[in-house]
Amino acid sequence: MPTYVQHAVLGRIPDVFNAEAIWQTPGLALFSRRPLLRDLLERSPREHRGRAATRCFSHVTLLLPQEDVDDDYHLTRGARARDLAQTLTALHQKDFGDLLGSDQVRYDVLGDATLAPGEIEVKFGHAVYLPAADEKILYNVSVSRDSAIWHAVCPIYPNQRLALIGGEGGEASAVAQGWPFGPDAAVLVLNDGPDAPPVVQMRPKDAFECRYDPRGGYYTIKSLREPQGGQRLLLKIARTGAAPAASTAPQGSPAVWQSRAAGSENTNVRAGAGPIDLTAVPAAASHKPVTRPGESDATYAPVSQQRVSLVALALPRLSRYRDTGAQALELPFDHALSLSADARPAIILTADANDHLYACTAEGRQRIEVPASLAPVDTRTLRLLPAAPEMADRYSAVVCLAQPVSSGVASGARFTFGRNSAMLAALRVLDSPRFLKRGDGTIAASADRIGLSRNAFSFEATSKGYAIGRLSATQALYHLDDKLQFVASVGDAPYLLPHGHHLVAGHYVLRFEA
Repeated sequence: MPTYVQHAVLGRIPDVFNAEAIWQTPGLALFSRRPLLRDLLERSPREHRGRAATRCFSHVTLLLPQEDVDDDYHLTRGARARDLAQTLTALHQKDFGDLLGSDQVRYDVLGDATLAPGEIEVKFGHAVYLPAADEKILYNVSVSRDSAIWHAVCPIYPNQRLALIGGEGGEASAVAQGWPFGPDAAVLVLNDGPDAPPVVQMRPKDAFECRYDPRGGYYTIKSLREPQGGQRLLLKIARTGAAPAASTAPQGSPAVWQSRAAGSENTNVRAGAGPIDLTAVPAAASHKPVTRPGESDATYAPVSQQRVSLVALALPRLSRYRDTGAQALELPFDHALSLSADARPAIILTADANDHLYACTAEGRQRIEVPASLAPVDTRTLRLLPAAPEMADRYSAVVCLAQPVSSGVASGARFTFGRNSAMLAALRVLDSPRFLKRGDGTIAASADRIGLSRNAFSFEATSKGYAIGRLSATQALYHLDDKLQFVASVGDAPYLLPHGHHLVAGHYVLRFEA
């Protein structure tokens, strides 16, 4: 492929801040002369006609040994580095003024810990760009291996035409952390200005597949040199200022862990509101075996078989329960994106006591903002949706499961859903203390004790939908439509939920299907 970045290491320079020694060799000892910066620029023009240069490169990055740069900053506040850049700029304009046209000469001096004393690395070329002092960033480029943990790579400016991204040891102008494709591969980003979308191409072209995922907002790059299931890289180009401001939801009063008398519901009173069921005390769980579709422990003759599915998890605002000691709710997902007890899950979603959300993978841990789409594996995606404003005092986000969990129910009988109910117990996937973390290190109660009553609501399948009845005055219930959009809060009055719509109770978003 064309050389987008000219790259060379200059050695045996006694004073790395001596611009004249970097620019050209003093004296006329031609046989001992080695190519320095002026020679490199002259041999690699930006444009030429035949053998004659018609335009030269004007943006140059200098990398000096890190120790020299540090000493300069400590002793002179970086004055020698600034003088070096200014002197080289003047020499560049003097010797190549007729090949610059309207281009501005710009130099940048940085440190590099890999350089030996007396070495200087220089970079210039089509994909090397240094912004003007007042130039604002147009795009920020980042990469990920799993769509959860993103690493910043480089900015792109409005007047910057090209950026070449690759790995350590390559000829790229920007290095991507975790680059999986080797030094001979690179991503070329073409920028035609603020009014045109950026163009992304892989080099070499025939060795990679590069596809844009509009739902995730990133490019998926895979090597065609490897068998199916090989390495991949995700690349995101985010326009600055395009992301909406995060909304702040009102916070509820904290809950407390309290002992409960047998057979009674625990309540706590919010200022200016009714009681809230905090249900924060662990109790021995004894569930009956989950019934198979078409079977039930109720003595009735089923007329038709219908289904209830767990399609999403509603992440609670743990700040409401701060006094319980609950520090985090952790949801580990395996490579099938199902909740897993595996010691090495593909991704862990965490909601902490400050109502911040994090994703943790083998690449690290990073805070995430909703809405978000996470694809730690190729075949499935976890979507995170913001909680509706009417639910935002209790929930921070809704996690759509990659694979719903379903259970059959029969018409003609009324069942209950709650911590003490065996019906649909298979859907209460968070009924375990392993998901809830406490700050004091003690074993927490089942995560279901946050927000879900022992008897939360009753339901009965009918021909027109599901008859819902709230069984606890302190149980919050929310009706979402077939697209998970908020419809209404469910109170004490009987409520008809249409087929295909959803009910939120505790952590669970249940779809009641025909």
